[in-house]
Amino acid sequence: MTHEKKDHSGAKKKAMHELVEFIGLSIYLAFFFCALATYSALLLHEYHVQYFMYSVALINAVVIAKVILIGEYAHLGRRSEKYSIVAAALAKAFLYSLLVLAFHFLEEAIKRIIHGEPFGTAFHDMHPAELLGRSVLVFCTFVPLFAFREIRTALGESEFQNLVFSSRKSAAG
Repeated sequence: MTHEKKDHSGAKKKAMHELVEFIGLSIYLAFFFCALATYSALLLHEYHVQYFMYSVALINAVVIAKVILIGEYAHLGRRSEKYSIVAAALAKAFLYSLLVLAFHFLEEAIKRIIHGEPFGTAFHDMHPAELLGRSVLVFCTFVPLFAFREIRTALGESEFQNLVFSSRKSAAG
């Protein structure tokens, strides 16, 4: 096998791994965001199904999954991995919540520029209480996500897959 074929095979495996990670993150986040959309609809007594709310939840899940992958590519939170799994998961949940918030600010600024408004007006219509509430929800969603990811790293991919997806009898021995 030539060096060029090895590089192509490695790039293909890496791309497939990233696609699987992206899909898994998107599904996990969609589960939480759709549950939150349902909760909001019930809380606001909007019993008729609003498909728009679910569409927004699914789009947010995909966008935030990509933001997480960007953070991982930039090695965000890598220093926390020397601590316990719980400490690393909490640190990463916090850091990635800040990253999502930063991308939200960037998104708002770009929307304003596209609509011909000055860049500085991007923060005028933002409500701090709403941003804080969303950030807390994102953080709470990220804690179990990063805990599982840290456990997966500690156990190794195959052992983690066996533990989580195999029946208890086959996983035990």
